[in-house]
Amino acid sequence: MKVLITDKINESAGKILEGVAEVVFLPTKTEDELCEIIGEYDALMVRSQTKVTAKIIEAGKNLKIIGRAGVGVDNIDIEAATQKGILVVNSPDGNTNAAAEHTVALMLAMSRNIPIAATSTKAKNWERSKFTGVEVFGKTLGIIGFGKIGSHVAQVALALGMKVIVSDPYTSQQTVEKAGAKYVQSLDDLWGECDYITVHVPKTRETMHLINKDTIAKMKKGVRLINCARGGIIDEADLKEALESGQVAGAAIDVYENEPDMTKCVLCDCDKNVVLTPHLGASTKEAQLNVAIDVAEQIRDVLSGGSAKAAVNIPALKPAVLEPVKPYMAIAENVGAMAFQIANGNLKSINLTVEGKLADLDISPITIAVLKGVFSSIDEGVNYVNAPVIAKKRGINVVTSKSQNECSYQGIITVKLLTDQDEICVSGALIANGMPRITEINEHKMCIEPEEHMIVLPHENKPSMIAKVATVIGSNNVNISKMHVADNNGSDPLSIMILSTDTKVDNDTLKAISEIDGIKDAKYIHLNA
Repeated sequence: MKVLITDKINESAGKILEGVAEVVFLPTKTEDELCEIIGEYDALMVRSQTKVTAKIIEAGKNLKIIGRAGVGVDNIDIEAATQKGILVVNSPDGNTNAAAEHTVALMLAMSRNIPIAATSTKAKNWERSKFTGVEVFGKTLGIIGFGKIGSHVAQVALALGMKVIVSDPYTSQQTVEKAGAKYVQSLDDLWGECDYITVHVPKTRETMHLINKDTIAKMKKGVRLINCARGGIIDEADLKEALESGQVAGAAIDVYENEPDMTKCVLCDCDKNVVLTPHLGASTKEAQLNVAIDVAEQIRDVLSGGSAKAAVNIPALKPAVLEPVKPYMAIAENVGAMAFQIANGNLKSINLTVEGKLADLDISPITIAVLKGVFSSIDEGVNYVNAPVIAKKRGINVVTSKSQNECSYQGIITVKLLTDQDEICVSGALIANGMPRITEINEHKMCIEPEEHMIVLPHENKPSMIAKVATVIGSNNVNISKMHVADNNGSDPLSIMILSTDTKVDNDTLKAISEIDGIKDAKYIHLNA
């Protein structure tokens, strides 16, 4: 395997990956340059300089994972990666301290006119009275976005004697108040209350130009703004106009709409009350080391067959959610695969039900595993990333439910597939740690171990059926390793014979079995057992 690392990432990443892949460090490449070489790599690791476009992702025919050494992933086409089944990971915690500290540093530098005063003093001037600043003590700081960075900024601001107001629809009032800040539901309740406003949200369609001419007009006259999040959250042209009019007294900006091309940044024309830094929020030695190690470890784990702890495009597989249900993932995938391979016709809907202790857990990873099992029988390259996307594209209705009914196992997974021809129901469970079993097929009770090669044979329960099937299979040089017969359940006149074989059963053999009198709809099943 090969991993490409670009954008001046700490060399410790290469050392972590040496054991599982060949590691190549290259400087930042253009889109066309990357397209020429990316096809030979299994993983790509970048910072913010490289734009991982849909064109690059399409050219990355072997790519399994893209790692962003940092928090923001707006330089990666997440949708294109997901469509291709490529995992995208980041490091949400690695630069928290650095970004929060830089936010506070910019706020203080802006308040005390430090950059322009330093420039004046270095020019051998003594203009002390010219650079009178303002104190932050007793002032109100508005924080938009109360994630790890925003909450850290709040902690420091409170220690400086500031009052803090928070707006974040994804954070509870209780969490904000416990931190010592005031919670407001609407941004309209924040704008007019703050002396300083800082943003700590990702750049999305909803947050693009969140701060603009209209929202600035709602703010206190003389407000000061800080942006260490993402360029474009503040409309730069509107901010410049507000600075010139005095509506905004100062701005401290670390990120820009067209970075690194600062020739397009109108804020560079402001000769005072603006502090500009070149995207330094995560630029500390500690942060660069932390994010490099964090993302490299995730790439290593994924390439080694493990899972990532900070998957951007499959949040359901983050460790906190995955670990409690991880033992059930394989049987969930096998149940989905078996149900689909037994079914006839075009798939319309997938119904997943869990029982027992599983009903107390978040089953979103189980759902993904079932979908992977189902669609792996249709498309090549299906994985946990793109299985939900395939279901959506195909218009398959996916319904999940939980049952509190008592059951014979700690947890049972039941998949019911509805097609335009029939309805198939398969259940699976763990009878002990590491011992998965298929427990039911269309109401026929059983307890069979999933195997790579299996044959499911609905049949009339009459003499010599097993012997006839075994004769056909043996004459075609296929060995039967295991056999189970589930008798009819009263409502179904047929029994089901399930055979495990050492090798694949070809179509000619399956056809010969199907021609045995009493055999109904024989199916060969291939599982990743």
